[in-house]
Amino acid sequence: MPPPDTGFRQVGERELLTTSFLRLVDGEFVDPDGKTFEREIIRHPGAVCVVPLDEHGRVVMVRQFRAPVAGSILEVPAGKLDVPGEEPVACARRELQEEVGRQADSLVYLGAFYNSPGFNDEHTLCYLAEGLTEIERSAQGVEEHFMTIELVGLDEIWSLIEREELVDAKTIIACALAERHIKERRGD
Repeated sequence: MPPPDTGFRQVGERELLTTSFLRLVDGEFVDPDGKTFEREIIRHPGAVCVVPLDEHGRVVMVRQFRAPVAGSILEVPAGKLDVPGEEPVACARRELQEEVGRQADSLVYLGAFYNSPGFNDEHTLCYLAEGLTEIERSAQGVEEHFMTIELVGLDEIWSLIEREELVDAKTIIACALAERHIKERRGD
C-alpha cells in the first residue's frame, strides 16, 4: 500500500546504475509549491521475511555474514522477490527451505513495512510459519553455505534487543508482529 498523498509527485527518473537486483536512479519530484528537486533512490524488487515458530515457541533463526556491516547478524529467514511471477507466499516457502531446511503447514501474513524509505523503496512482507517439518536445506550463495541455524525463544527477543545481540530491523519487526498475532489468537 503506497503512503498517503502529500502533494509531492514524481515527474521523472533517470537510471544511474544497475546491478544484479538493485537500480540506483535519480528521481525528479515536484513539491506542493511547484518547485522541482531531485533525490537519489535505490530501487529494490521487494522481499519477504518469515518467523518460523517451532512447537516449543522458538524462532528458527539464522546467523549469517553481512558484508555491509562486516560481521554476522542474527536474523529470521528472508529473501528477495526476484523470481519473475513468484507470489510472495511462495517466496516465503522457498526461503524457509533454502535457509533453514523447513516447510510449514501454515503461513500467516503478518504485515509489511518499508525497510529504509529515506533512500530506497524496499518493501518487505512478513509471515508467521507454524507446523514446521525439517527438510533438506538448499543454501544459495556463499553466505548461506556458512550460516548457522539458531533456535531463539520468542519470549527472549526483547532481551536480545536490549543487549544489542539482535540488531536486524526486519527481524525485530517480524518477531514483534508474530508475538502480537500469537497473543491476539490466544485472547491475551
